[in-house]
Amino acid sequence: MPPHLLFLGRLAREYILPMEGAPILDRPGGNPLYAAGAATLWQKNIGLVARVGEDYPSTWLREFSSYGIDTKGVQIIPGRLDLRSFRAYEANRDLSRTNPVGHFARRQLTFPKALLGYRPPEKKEKAQAERPPTSPLVNEIPKEYLEASAAHIAPLDFLSQGQLLTALRAAGMPVITLDPEPEYMHPHRLQDLRLFLDGLTAFLPSEEEIRSLFWGETHDLWEMAKTLGDFGCRYIIIKRGREGQLLYDAAAKKRWILPAYNSRVADPTGAGDAFCGGFLAGFQEHNDAIKAAAYGNVSASISMEGSGPFYPLDVLPGLSQARLDAMLDMIRET
Repeated sequence: MPPHLLFLGRLAREYILPMEGAPILDRPGGNPLYAAGAATLWQKNIGLVARVGEDYPSTWLREFSSYGIDTKGVQIIPGRLDLRSFRAYEANRDLSRTNPVGHFARRQLTFPKALLGYRPPEKKEKAQAERPPTSPLVNEIPKEYLEASAAHIAPLDFLSQGQLLTALRAAGMPVITLDPEPEYMHPHRLQDLRLFLDGLTAFLPSEEEIRSLFWGETHDLWEMAKTLGDFGCRYIIIKRGREGQLLYDAAAKKRWILPAYNSRVADPTGAGDAFCGGFLAGFQEHNDAIKAAAYGNVSASISMEGSGPFYPLDVLPGLSQARLDAMLDMIRET
């Protein structure tokens, strides 16, 4: 039986210095896992497509399965695969692109041996033809996964996202959403994005990413959304962190504002991905972008109140539905 929802992207082994509390050392994470974890609030039949090395803990894969996430699409390649990801937070600021040695020293913490040799990801976009070994390949998608009802492509290099998107379209996937990789969101890529956006269900950049894409062109977020919508994408959703989200319906030329649900922030890691997971689950259920965005908003709010991709499943029964009902009343058209 094919999964209802499909999440494709790069997994990670997380090392996090939170704003308060003990450091988190070697925990499963990654964009598609946070999205899938949030989606399990609403649906259980979920498929995951990613790559890991032989050094990836098999107990983690079994844990994913226990939460209703099928891991048949997780390809285990020979040897080791460096999936380490470091984040440090200070006053809710993400400092993940800085060297971890200084952060551990300032907090008077012993530097973990597992992070020796770790280098922060480069800000500079890599050559278009270069595909990192951590990006999943088209031929690694199980055949039955291509019969899913909806799919989300998490941030990856430009080439890999393009290849996965082409494969899903060729399979006739009815609903496809995509979250861009920050490294390629620059003005010289704007026209290239036409290939991604034509026929896409939803494009979900952060405010920082879309402003980078339109650098020097405009400061108006709605104008940016309209330009991207004119490329053939049905919905443009701009994730704005504590400011909530903007939703643009390209066909109807309508605009909605979603305020962020007021929740406690314990760990913001993966909140944007949680939004994407909730949105996909909501859209697959209702075929309504406004309701789907409310699902995403609520998923992100719950994700931030704890830590880890599966924290949303630990909340009190009924909390997600109660927040969803409240959020639907807070959305306004502009």
